[in-house]
Amino acid sequence: MESQIIEYKQSWRDEFLKEICGFANAQGGTLYIGVDDKGNAVGLQHAKKLLEDIPNQSVMTMGVMPNVNLLNKDGKEYISIEIKPIEQPISYKGKYYYRSGSTLQELNGSALQDFLLRKIGRSWDDLVCDEATLDDLDPDAFTFFIRRAIEAGRMPQEAKDDTAITTLKNLNLITPDGKLKNAAVLLFAKNPQYFFPSANFRIARIGKDDTDLIFQEDIGGNILQMAGRVMWQLRNRYLLTANRYEGLQRVEELEIPEPALRELIHNAIVHRSYTGFDTQMKVYDNRVWLWNAGPLPQGYSVEQLTTAHLSFPRNKRIAEAFYKAGFIESWGRGIQQVQKSFQNINLPAPLFEEKFDGTSVVIYRNNELIKLQEGTKDSTKELTDRQLVIIELLYQNGTINIPDLARKINAGERTIKRDISILQKNGYIERINGKRGGYWKVVYLQ
Repeated sequence: MESQIIEYKQSWRDEFLKEICGFANAQGGTLYIGVDDKGNAVGLQHAKKLLEDIPNQSVMTMGVMPNVNLLNKDGKEYISIEIKPIEQPISYKGKYYYRSGSTLQELNGSALQDFLLRKIGRSWDDLVCDEATLDDLDPDAFTFFIRRAIEAGRMPQEAKDDTAITTLKNLNLITPDGKLKNAAVLLFAKNPQYFFPSANFRIARIGKDDTDLIFQEDIGGNILQMAGRVMWQLRNRYLLTANRYEGLQRVEELEIPEPALRELIHNAIVHRSYTGFDTQMKVYDNRVWLWNAGPLPQGYSVEQLTTAHLSFPRNKRIAEAFYKAGFIESWGRGIQQVQKSFQNINLPAPLFEEKFDGTSVVIYRNNELIKLQEGTKDSTKELTDRQLVIIELLYQNGTINIPDLARKINAGERTIKRDISILQKNGYIERINGKRGGYWKVVYLQ
């Protein structure tokens, strides 16, 4: 059976040299010629000649010397080509190939950059940012990081007295001659986007389809505090909360498991390619779509991501800082914990995909209102998307006031009052107990 280290071909073609290239750049492997997809020998013409031709072509085009053997099964000759992993990057006709799972991939863009850096033991965030100086860094970002690291138990209490230079040295974010690395700028700069324009996090509330943009946010600043700013926007403008009580204490619980959502956001920030596009999140009525530039690490598949696996971060320095601050796990257990969080509240597990030269995850929302709306589309077809959002918010919190509705939806108070009047006149909502001490009841959903 074909796998990450085994490939079958019924006959030889020179273009299969790229398969040798892919194995050499990955974990090595064996290419069988004269074998069908099920691993059965079918025989091979000119097998003895290929014993000489294949090694010669491989050496001449790539400098790789495979071990080629002639085999025989039931009178049918076939060839095995054993390729060992090569430390330096190997190209075939100027292109780089990599064996991932049971497929061969041509590396381009950020994937190629990551591959070449990894081959020399570096990551992009470990490179020097020549333009940045210590004056570009924010003292408050260092204070925030040290406080969180101490609270997480991953730095000693004495670290609160560390200078910025000491912190940078401890995290390997500064060179011996005082040059800042890319990770230092992203983590601690006052305005990292000046140096890396795509280091933003964009959020959009989407209506009936992707052309229907209701409102959006563009969140910048240092990436260490970015997830906190993103979560604040999600909690206050984009997602719903349900009220429950622990004794006399009222708790507003986010519709999506908050620790799991924060973990996914941290992963998107930490593991993205900062030479690609902005991190993007789209909030739909029934799901949230989160995307970051850069595919999964070479050799990883979506299936491996969602099971126990080793941790090979794209940005080693950034990942180390986030781990120290207690934001992420270091041993590849975060995604499994996310899945468990969703299972605990009977929500489908997030769906991971590789698309648009990046990694995306679909996060399903926990919203009974949406389920009810799906059964009452005829009664709501004349409503605008903004009015539907108002109904969602009133359903979750009937005591919310006009200013808060306006703030959450990013609309004027007069507009909200007009929408409320329309909804009330048409029987979608009803005011209970008047203005003082009263609340809104979503009538058509009762």
